[in-house]
Amino acid sequence: MRPWLRRFAAVGTVVTCVDVALVLVLRVAVGLPVLLADAIAVSAAAALSFTWHRRYTFDDDPHVRLVHEPGAFLRVGLAAAAIDVVALRLLVNGLSLLPAKAVSLGLAAAFRLAAYRRLLAVRVRTDQQRRTATAERGQAPGDVRLSVVIPAYKESARIAVAIAKLRDALSGIETEIVVVDDGSGDDTAAAAARAGADQVVALPENRGKGAAVRAGVLSARGRTIAFTDADLAYPPAQLTRLLAEVESGWDMVVGSRRHVDTTTLVRARRLRELSGRLFNLLTLVVLLGQYRDTQCGLKAFRSDSARRLFTASKVDGFAFDVELFHLAERYRISLCEVPVELANTETSSVRVGVDAMRMIRDLVRIRGLASAGAYHDPPH
Repeated sequence: MRPWLRRFAAVGTVVTCVDVALVLVLRVAVGLPVLLADAIAVSAAAALSFTWHRRYTFDDDPHVRLVHEPGAFLRVGLAAAAIDVVALRLLVNGLSLLPAKAVSLGLAAAFRLAAYRRLLAVRVRTDQQRRTATAERGQAPGDVRLSVVIPAYKESARIAVAIAKLRDALSGIETEIVVVDDGSGDDTAAAAARAGADQVVALPENRGKGAAVRAGVLSARGRTIAFTDADLAYPPAQLTRLLAEVESGWDMVVGSRRHVDTTTLVRARRLRELSGRLFNLLTLVVLLGQYRDTQCGLKAFRSDSARRLFTASKVDGFAFDVELFHLAERYRISLCEVPVELANTETSSVRVGVDAMRMIRDLVRIRGLASAGAYHDPPH
C-alpha cells in the first residue's frame, strides 16, 4: 500500500472511530439527547479530519485542494454534519444506535464527496478561464512562431505526404515540423528527413504516443507548440485557429470532437466512438473539469506552458492526454476547447480493446501518482 494511502486510511479509520465512540459514550453513558450527542461527536471528528489530513495525508493535489481552504471545508463539513445528525435522529427510532449511526455516516460521506467535487470543479474552471494576453506577460520563448510535432510509428508510407500537406496548409506561417519516430524499426525517420522535416527525433524503442509527443515537444523551438497525428485526421489548416487562440493568451488549446460546432466529415467506426465516450466518462476518476473530449489528437500550447506540462508528465501511452489535463488543473494553467473538423481514417494504429485496457490502467496510475505527490510543479 502506498504511504499516502496508508495515511489516508489511518486518519479515516481513527476519525470514524472517534465519531462513533463519542456518540455512544455521550448517548449511552452520559445520557445526552441523540441530537446533542451526535452534534458533539461529528464536530470533534470533523476537526480531527481537517487537521490530520491537512498535516499528514495530502500533497498539492487538485482533488484535495479544499483541505487548504478552511472556509470551504467548514461550510461543506457543517452541511454534512447536519445530514448526519438529522439522519441519525430519524433512524434511531427504528434502528438501534450503532446501525443508525452507520447509515447516517454513509449519507453524510456521500454528500461530502459530491459537494467537495462540485466546489473543486468550479475552482478548476475558474482557474482555466483566466486567459492572459501576451501584452501582459510578454512573448513566449522560442525561435519560430509555430512548431508542429508529429508522433509517428511505422509511418514510412505516408509521413512525406503528411509533411507536404502541413507545409501547404501553413505556408504563410513560420513553422517548424518535428517528426518523432517512436521506435518504428522501418524507414519512418529517413522518410521524414527526406521529406524536409526540420527535426527528426528517433526513439530507440517503441514507447508509446505519450513518450513520442513528449520528446518532440521538449525538442521543439516554437513559441507555440502543437501536435497532430501522422494520418492528419484533423485537416492541418485547423492548426491556424489553435495558433491564434494560443497567441491571444491561452496556455493550452485543445480540439474537441464533442464541441457543438465540430464538423465530422467521415465518422469513425461505432465501436471506436463508443469506447472513446466511455473512456471520457472514466476520466472523472482523475479530472475535475467537465471536458467534452480529452483524447482529440489536435492540441496546442504556449511554449513555456508546454515545457512545464511535458517536463512533469510521466505517462507514455494514449492516456498521456488525460495526464496533461490533470497537470493543467494542478498548475492552474488556462485552457480553451475549440471545435474541430474531423476526417476519421481507417488506418489508425489504435487497437480498441487492448488500448482501452491500457488507458484504464494509466488512469489508475495517474490517480496514484497525483495522490502520492509525484507531480510537483517543475521550475519555470
